[in-house]
Amino acid sequence: MILAKRNERKISRVTGMKVQVRNMIAAGAYAAVLWVTCAPLSSQALVGTPGAPVHVIATDLAVLEAQEVRKELSCTVTPEKPLLGFDLRFHAGFTATVPMKELAGEENGLNILFRVTPADRSAEAKYFVQHFTVPKINDDAGGDAILEGVVDLGEGKYHVDWLIRDRSERVCSFYWDMTAELPSRDREIQMEMPAGKVEAAHFEQFTPEPPVARTQDSKIDTPLKVKILMNFAPQNAYASTMRPLDTIALVSVLRRIMRQPEFSSFSLVAFNIQEQRVLYRQKTENEIDFPALGDTLKSIKLGVVDTKKLQNKHGDTEFLTELIQKEMSTDDHPDALIFAGPKVMLDQHVPEETLKPLNVDYPVFYLNYAVNPQAVPWRDSIGRAVRLFRGTEYTISRPRDLWFSFSEMVARIVKSRQGRSVITETAQ
Repeated sequence: MILAKRNERKISRVTGMKVQVRNMIAAGAYAAVLWVTCAPLSSQALVGTPGAPVHVIATDLAVLEAQEVRKELSCTVTPEKPLLGFDLRFHAGFTATVPMKELAGEENGLNILFRVTPADRSAEAKYFVQHFTVPKINDDAGGDAILEGVVDLGEGKYHVDWLIRDRSERVCSFYWDMTAELPSRDREIQMEMPAGKVEAAHFEQFTPEPPVARTQDSKIDTPLKVKILMNFAPQNAYASTMRPLDTIALVSVLRRIMRQPEFSSFSLVAFNIQEQRVLYRQKTENEIDFPALGDTLKSIKLGVVDTKKLQNKHGDTEFLTELIQKEMSTDDHPDALIFAGPKVMLDQHVPEETLKPLNVDYPVFYLNYAVNPQAVPWRDSIGRAVRLFRGTEYTISRPRDLWFSFSEMVARIVKSRQGRSVITETAQ
């Protein structure tokens, strides 16, 4: 899948998918260079359809089969090793650099074709193609055009054949092998893609979640119901926008909750402390409405300051206090309450005396998303509130943290529900 899309915003979004351990500033610079240099003629495409033969231009296919590096069109290709994302898919790809002087002259066109083949399964190779238009470029132009691509993978070994061709039929080609593999300590993680599977990268975060086969423990009389309070906010509390990097992990948390077969109904409150506002509220349903959530999050305006709120020095603390009081006093009585989001370091914490009267007989959890937990090692305001309810806090910095914290959290929720069922039966 080629990173370039139909506009700059989408390019940034795609870049963000890969930036889990990379410098976002560098990734943003790549997107800017690409936007100025090359405009995609159409969105990326997977060549062929399942079960049907793939038709590729004979000359291009000959280049791929030859396995010989060619440089008629000067370019440099840097493979990106597979990285596990919070969506429990491996993301791999490349960065291709073409000197601007190579593209000097009248309007040109670039075609990228690459093939990803699982080891020992050549019949399952997948082809990806993208076409770019290049505007007129002066002969003395400097700098580089930088193109990137990403695909999603299951575990396994793969071979990549890659080429780029311009309208003069000049070709640059490159080939490499890559391995997507979980460390031995993470073998328990169940990937979202089968081993040896290759797919176009998924960039739209708020698509509907496919149906989930629900299971119910024989010791539980009714399906489990969970309530989520999610703080949709950037890692940097002073940021003026929500970047893809800020939302990918949070949306992955929501999808992970919805995919749990033990859970069958969900209520969600998405809020933002900086704006002191509830962004989205969904009453108890059998699924989370991701498209509706995504539409609502577009309204976040972190760079806009409400002067009335500035007059209240501790307005953010009051907002969080009232939110917790309201959502934990409702009669929906979930089997668990899950807070999620980045740390909230407020000047004044939620007063303990306002939370102690709340009658909470279900487990409370906090999934604290922190890219760099060492940067702010102290417990935040939400964490302090959760501790008052004898809740459990998990720090989510890597995909493995999300998996293992969920395994423990679900076990605790089921155990708590079983315990309450026994107490109810005894009382009767």
